[in-house]
Amino acid sequence: MGRGSPIPTMLRRKIVEQYQKGVTQRKIAKTLHLSSSTVHNIIRRFRESGTISVRKGQGRKTILDARDLRALKRHCTTNRNATVKEITEWAQEYFQKPLSVNTIHRAIRRCQLKLYSAKKKPFLSKIHKLRRCHWARDHLKWSVAKWKTVLWSDESRFEVLFGNLGRHVIRTKEDKDNPSCYQRSVQKPASLMVWGCMSACGMGSLHVWKGTINAEKYIQVLEQHMLPSRRHLFQGRPCIFQQDNARPHSASITTSWLRRRRIRVLKWPVCSPDLSPIENIWRIIKRKVRQRRPKTIEQLEACIRQEWESIPISKLEKLVSSVPRRLLSVVRRRGDATQW
Repeated sequence: MGRGSPIPTMLRRKIVEQYQKGVTQRKIAKTLHLSSSTVHNIIRRFRESGTISVRKGQGRKTILDARDLRALKRHCTTNRNATVKEITEWAQEYFQKPLSVNTIHRAIRRCQLKLYSAKKKPFLSKIHKLRRCHWARDHLKWSVAKWKTVLWSDESRFEVLFGNLGRHVIRTKEDKDNPSCYQRSVQKPASLMVWGCMSACGMGSLHVWKGTINAEKYIQVLEQHMLPSRRHLFQGRPCIFQQDNARPHSASITTSWLRRRRIRVLKWPVCSPDLSPIENIWRIIKRKVRQRRPKTIEQLEACIRQEWESIPISKLEKLVSSVPRRLLSVVRRRGDATQW
């Protein structure tokens, strides 16, 4: 038993029982293989308090008290992107105390804070936020039924996965340079650019790009995939086509083609992937593709198509029905990025 470790409850109870039977303290210590002082202290505490519970140790006082922790928490929440080293330098100057990085790291945990990997969101300028907020307010009056008449479209890039999956590895301190503990990465992994469309009624067509994307190729995709998907999903009912503000989408020839086809296009704010339900579909498919770990471009394309077709309609309805809540989040955050 290590030094300073409390005696187990069963053993303390046995000491007291033998003491009450008249057994001497020396004999108790010899029988239970304990020191005489340990037995003496347990019996003395029992005579004084009538209990065998261990008194909580005082321990060393923390270098930062409750008031210091409140100041530290305020600083951390104000400077969320600061490193622990930068926070330590501030704390040494602010508290005028010798503080180490490890001490500050423990103090941050005592403040109920923890270091996490930040979510990646697009940069939004003041103009972007203002336009997003205005757009969200203009469309708050739309009902869920109207959002279900929207045909959502987008592109996304998928990469062939190589090496170990994940950023973490279980190892000892000495195994940091063990080849099995490295996170392998490829500079330019093989990838596919995929276009797809969906609505609350079901999944539309999927197209895999070959080569670079320009306005002419984008129009071909709209003719070969978007128009048949619109006919299949809406059966002649009126619908609204949604696309983001990528250059092939906003090119003059693309705009002219959509106008000639009399396709009603939903005006879309810039830098707003959090407002489109199809972005959630891409995340779901990428997560499932990572789990399957395709090794070639052919396997990757097959996995994408299989996962695309396996999305249930109930999931699509749930995502499209969340659009009004997304708009409310944008308004409440004054145009800033949301959790979606």
